[in-house]
Amino acid sequence: MNILLAAFRHKQLRLQFRASPEHVVNIYERPGEFLAPAELDRLVAQCRTVVRACLAGQDLDYGLFDPRTDAWSRCVITLVCRSADGAPVAFNAMPQLAVKRAGRDEHVLHLGLVMVDPSERSGGLSWILYGLTCFALFLRGGLRPLWVSSVTQVPAVVGMVAETFSNVFPAQDATRQSFAHRHLAHQIMKRHRAAFGVGDDAGFDPDRQIITDAYTGGSDNLKKSFDVAAKHRAERYNEYCLRELDYGRGDDVLQIGAIDLGAGQRFLSRSVPRSALPQLAVQALVLATGAVVAPLIQWLDASTHLGRLRPAR
Repeated sequence: MNILLAAFRHKQLRLQFRASPEHVVNIYERPGEFLAPAELDRLVAQCRTVVRACLAGQDLDYGLFDPRTDAWSRCVITLVCRSADGAPVAFNAMPQLAVKRAGRDEHVLHLGLVMVDPSERSGGLSWILYGLTCFALFLRGGLRPLWVSSVTQVPAVVGMVAETFSNVFPAQDATRQSFAHRHLAHQIMKRHRAAFGVGDDAGFDPDRQIITDAYTGGSDNLKKSFDVAAKHRAERYNEYCLRELDYGRGDDVLQIGAIDLGAGQRFLSRSVPRSALPQLAVQALVLATGAVVAPLIQWLDASTHLGRLRPAR
């Protein structure tokens, strides 16, 4: 009993997953809090390698790579490496943004910075970088809905967010802006601009959730023209971005949605390759065990302290 309990008492998610014969995925939740300094330095160096491959040798100096912040202790990092030689080829850094809802402290998972080595962009990694980590955290949270946000000017990403998650505003045809959308957007823009490289002088339209002149806070190297930005296969998302965003000025859209049971089902049925389903099922079982079975085991263990419900012996 005690061995089982010890296995599930980790506060942070750390997961290794073989997504295909070519790629291995590692997910680290707030690695700055638990990785040894040498391990953390190696992870930082691997992510910087991907950044330089994407930006023709240039670096980024905001968010994750700003030495003045504790971003590595607030982000969930998804790193994809080649199986053959262990070389890093892609990563996603998802900050956990602190917000208040109904008087409670919560977090919004921001889809964050995604970088894919140009030589790997046809490798089918998008389901890993945009969906896998969210799905893992959703399972880890006991299947409770998890709010997510995204800031981008890329039509392909706008469409991906709208089609992957539930209750997304803006750009999801069936969804209108709710109080929750507006309230979360207000808090994100007030408290967390640095997480996605938007300066204090950038404007914000709360009705459309559009950030104007967004590329002034360290993310200058990511600014794109509409012609260069990757397009979505559904033309309505391309038309939406062209209509709503001023690419010359450098606008972004702030999308807010949620991962819930419906989004999880869509992720499994539409995004995950069939070849990856057995491995994903094993990892999902482990995470679900930690979220559902472990609390039951802990309840049955009379030596476990459960506050007012059961004092420790």
